[in-house]
Amino acid sequence: MMWDLIKKGGPVMIPLAIASILALALAVERFISLSRQRVLPQGFLEGFGEAWDGDASGEAAEAFCERSQGAAGHVFKAGIQWRNEGYQAVGKAIEDAGMREAEKMKRSLRPLSVIAGVCPLLGLLGTVYGMIDAFQKTADSGGAAKTADLANGIYQALVSTAAGLTIAIPVLLLFQWLSSRADRAIDHIDEVGTEFVVNHARDKGTPS
Repeated sequence: MMWDLIKKGGPVMIPLAIASILALALAVERFISLSRQRVLPQGFLEGFGEAWDGDASGEAAEAFCERSQGAAGHVFKAGIQWRNEGYQAVGKAIEDAGMREAEKMKRSLRPLSVIAGVCPLLGLLGTVYGMIDAFQKTADSGGAAKTADLANGIYQALVSTAAGLTIAIPVLLLFQWLSSRADRAIDHIDEVGTEFVVNHARDKGTPS
């Protein structure tokens, strides 16, 4: 039943099917990448703080960030070069790097937004071509086509629009949900960054 319905949608159902598979793959990959463990691995702050306190040159802290996977390593690495400029400079560098990482995360979600916007248009395109075909057949028959035949042609043409919307709506919801997940991840990094500045960059005698 469902397969017959898909076949009635015409050639435009092929790119719609590809878009749906691509959206699912992107959503799963982004869901994993935006998990808290990936963005800010457990124990990162403790390890970075120990490296920061144990080596005044900052080399140990930089090496620790390079070994760490995830956005937190990039964010905290930005503060290392400012360690001798005062805790306020360190905090500002971490904040700026966090904003850049947030933009990277948001950019990585844009393909989902594109898919959500394109699928309804593809569906509409399929419907337009289907309608043209249905009325062309009516014109070729000299207007003698039965109402049932015309209705069947229109019915088949509308399948692609329904398919496009069926794909676009959940993909758009996924995009919004993953965007919120990215925001929460960055907010968490900001909180941890503030905690680091208070407990290490400020209290350990960094010049102010």
